[in-house]
Amino acid sequence: MAGNGVAPLAPGGTIGILGGGQLGRMTALAAARLGYRVHVFCPEPDSPTAQVSAAATVGPYTDAAALARFAAAVDVATFEFENIPLAAVRAVAERVCLRPGLAALQIAQDRLREKDFLAGIGIPTTAYRGVGGAVALAAAVADMGGPCVLKTVRMGYDGKGQVRIDDAASASAAWSEMGSDSGIVEALVDFACEVSVVLARGADGRIARYVPVENRHVDHILATTVVPAALSPDVQERAGVIAERIAEALDLVGLLATEMFVTRDGAVLVNEIAPRPHNSGHWTIDACAVSQFEQLVRAVCGLTLGAPERHADAVMENLIGDAVMRWPDLIADPAARLHLYGKAEVRPGRKMGHVTRLVSRR
Repeated sequence: MAGNGVAPLAPGGTIGILGGGQLGRMTALAAARLGYRVHVFCPEPDSPTAQVSAAATVGPYTDAAALARFAAAVDVATFEFENIPLAAVRAVAERVCLRPGLAALQIAQDRLREKDFLAGIGIPTTAYRGVGGAVALAAAVADMGGPCVLKTVRMGYDGKGQVRIDDAASASAAWSEMGSDSGIVEALVDFACEVSVVLARGADGRIARYVPVENRHVDHILATTVVPAALSPDVQERAGVIAERIAEALDLVGLLATEMFVTRDGAVLVNEIAPRPHNSGHWTIDACAVSQFEQLVRAVCGLTLGAPERHADAVMENLIGDAVMRWPDLIADPAARLHLYGKAEVRPGRKMGHVTRLVSRR
């Protein structure tokens, strides 16, 4: 077993992954390339991860006996998204080395706790306030000034659980629309672009950081990632240093994605963090010698991290909903690197795959 002060996990060992989505799928493929087996725990049968894994435990995250069997069958464990119930992750962590640990997950699961953590280590964010009802929300908006964004504290992704508020008078309607008993209200940022930095941190504390990339969203869902982001060298370095400071403060072993706003005057404000593979890092599969998914495998197994440098610039496009029906044309396009996730049902807003196009560097 790989753990602090323990020898790295040798090829042939088994990595447990909590969660069965496309991030787990691509991690399992990277693990297989290095000679590891993957055992996935997921409530849904025929999940994208299970399709490419050596073993799968299918059951609810509340099934303590199934979680115990899963933990006993793996040498080290990780998770592929942060909305897994904390109790389930803790049950696994009590039996086997889990990377990253519970601390990073607890922070990433709660937007208010996340912002408080960032503020506590001196990381700049937009102005924010925790609110517990429509009256408190109206007071916060009146104090902060509009426009603002109201978000659920827990759960919610790809724009779900978020409501724009232009003034205090619309607070009551916004609270009802948000549909939760706790929220966080954030001042809207007039940004020049949205960027993210994906990095890996090993058990030895060493960091491998990918270049900052620009993320372009449609209907609050990431549509396109452009590599690299068109930033000045100074802003690029500041964004990277911020991401490293967060990873070190978390004492994270694994992957960290840090989403940021770059304002029109060059300030860098952190929006969210994710201690797992990230959609904006998918381009690394095709444009780097070592992808974000392989870096996660290396970190989780206690191996030396790989070099994060890219051999080409890239543009990654998500295939959302019916866009996946373009696959025959994409698979015939010699410039397109197509990745499909094995999801049987096409739904609006559902990420079905992605395609990366490499751009020669001059």
